[in-house]
Amino acid sequence: MSIWAKDVLGGRAAVAGIGATEFSKDSGRSELKLAVEAVRAALDDAGLSPADVDGMVTFTMDTSPEITVAQAAGIGELSFYSRVHYGGGAACATVQQAALAVAAGVAEVVVCYRAFNERSGRRFGSGVQHREPSAEGAALGWSLPFGLLTPASWVAMAAQRYLYAYGLTPEAFGHVAVSGRRYAATNPAAYFHGRPITLAEHAASRWIAEPLRLLDCCQETDGGQAIVVTGVERARDLRRPPAVILAAAQGAGRAQEQMTSFYRDDITGLPETGVVARQLWRTSGLGPADIDVAIIYDHFTPFVLMQLEEFGFCGSGEAAAFVAADELPLNTHGGQLGEAYLHGMNGIAEAVRQLRGTSVNQTQGAARALVTAGTGVPTSALLLGVDGV
Repeated sequence: MSIWAKDVLGGRAAVAGIGATEFSKDSGRSELKLAVEAVRAALDDAGLSPADVDGMVTFTMDTSPEITVAQAAGIGELSFYSRVHYGGGAACATVQQAALAVAAGVAEVVVCYRAFNERSGRRFGSGVQHREPSAEGAALGWSLPFGLLTPASWVAMAAQRYLYAYGLTPEAFGHVAVSGRRYAATNPAAYFHGRPITLAEHAASRWIAEPLRLLDCCQETDGGQAIVVTGVERARDLRRPPAVILAAAQGAGRAQEQMTSFYRDDITGLPETGVVARQLWRTSGLGPADIDVAIIYDHFTPFVLMQLEEFGFCGSGEAAAFVAADELPLNTHGGQLGEAYLHGMNGIAEAVRQLRGTSVNQTQGAARALVTAGTGVPTSALLLGVDGV
């Protein structure tokens, strides 16, 4: 679509609380317990109680249903509950769903959450081992027989074409890997805390699916993260400064598949991200130059470059130089490469910390933050701002 109805969402809801478990490789407890811990931590951060919550949103992939988490966390009646599909692409959309519910008056306090034992339990990185028949899954029949069984192998196809089209080498991806681990090195919550890497170390790490190396790939993490969304007026009276939701968007491109959209005319970009970018800039009246810090979904380094280009921070094929020049603070928590892989929810929390002024890698004067969600899949994004900007 080239024309949308007027968006009246911006400025009506805010993130009032964030909370997480520790990030580990072996949590030693159930995914439900992780979800409840994160939800309670987020409510405590906001200065709210379980009794204040009347809405919940999560991912279709989460094993802990909204009503089950509500019961276990001591939450009472719910007037709104929702789930968003497409893995990490759902991250910012959970907050969008919450904001829509608040703006429409069907809920007052909505908690978004994601919790899993993604390392000690099911490992997403191990790829497709069994899948029930479905129309959506049929598209994988064009890829799986040829050995494209894992997310890394699906991304590698587009990454290889990107390098060829712009005359680049895999070092282009190394700049993203180094930047993320540099921020992670000073973040006590990060897996790569105290362990920055160099371009040489990136280049020496083993191949996973050429041109992707080990250090081009995100973590496999056990943990949970929750986000509390409420109206701006109510958020102003709570414990923390509100992070106002300036704009929120979802997007799927033409010929979209989950992560195997190889039959498009051009696979050197991310059209679904372009759909989201156009919505965000149009509805907010902002542009790339207005963003102080960006939390870019980094399950794999190549798609960070493509997202920066789709959002207009630089031209096609120019993002590696943009990252290398440190033109914009990116993934200041260390990202999913360096901190933890929580399907992007920990990135939303970092954007909130930046706007509060409490990040361990604080960007001076940060007033507006862009957060993106999973790429290669139907996706979503947020623009967050400090109150009054």
